[in-house]
Amino acid sequence: MKQIIYWHLPGFCYFRSLNLITIDLMKEFPEKFRENYHIGSVYGTFPGAIWNGGRAVFGLIPKHEIENTLKLYNEEGIPVRFTWTNSLLTKKHLDDTYCNLIMHLADNGMNQVLVNAPVLEEYIRREYPSFPLISSTTRRITDPKALQAELEKDYRLVVLDYDLNHEEVLLDELIPYAGKLEFLVNEVCYPGCPKRTQHYAHQSQMQLEYDVRATFPCPNTSTPRAFAECMTRPAFIPNEQIGNYIARGYVNFKIAGRGMPADYVKDSYLYFLVKEEHREFIRGKINGILQRVQQNASGKKA
Repeated sequence: MKQIIYWHLPGFCYFRSLNLITIDLMKEFPEKFRENYHIGSVYGTFPGAIWNGGRAVFGLIPKHEIENTLKLYNEEGIPVRFTWTNSLLTKKHLDDTYCNLIMHLADNGMNQVLVNAPVLEEYIRREYPSFPLISSTTRRITDPKALQAELEKDYRLVVLDYDLNHEEVLLDELIPYAGKLEFLVNEVCYPGCPKRTQHYAHQSQMQLEYDVRATFPCPNTSTPRAFAECMTRPAFIPNEQIGNYIARGYVNFKIAGRGMPADYVKDSYLYFLVKEEHREFIRGKINGILQRVQQNASGKKA
């Protein structure tokens, strides 16, 4: 029996239509997608949740829409994974009504949480023990010994710092932990960026303060936000190399896309999930369904 490969998709709320369409097409046209690829989770946040980290997401969503979104994914057997990775959280933030409401609504033993701040991790382990916890790449663990120690802790998965994506000697040493390691395959940030930890903290501060106008001097700002450009980045893992990871037992791969244009996310899905000769067919299916979804939404508003 061949090994199942799990892919984790971004923006469960913002890219909800694209994600659900992709999930449905994988069931309808399995022969056009890569063999043994399954959606392991959809990650992200509901707008305005202060526990969120990595990328600030503003706004608000009513309770019934939270319930509906969770239902749509969970009925497909797909966990919703919350990016509760705000690195600046303190004890006073644990009683947040909105975030706790989300956790209560999602507390069914299926959904998951990405963690960064120890204070929130301890709180979730105590108050919501049915949620599997995943150690976030925002922790920036690049020391091999520290990484091994993290993998030995009680986490469902540990998301590798993508600076280490191609450290072959290290990856060979980590084969005993292969089932617990997740790779971010298409991150746009350059490896070794000296401002990455600061940038994560800045996004966390923006989320806590709802500061939509805050800016950060990111060296990546002037870079085109396109998938084709991302493929030239040193941390990118191309399809022709994915097999080398799978052969060593690595089976969890994460597609970046939060805060990115929809076309970037769509192109990422087509590249990683779809067989090359069927990409234009699946692209046409996605575009056609998305257009109908948008037309129906416009009709309801009118």
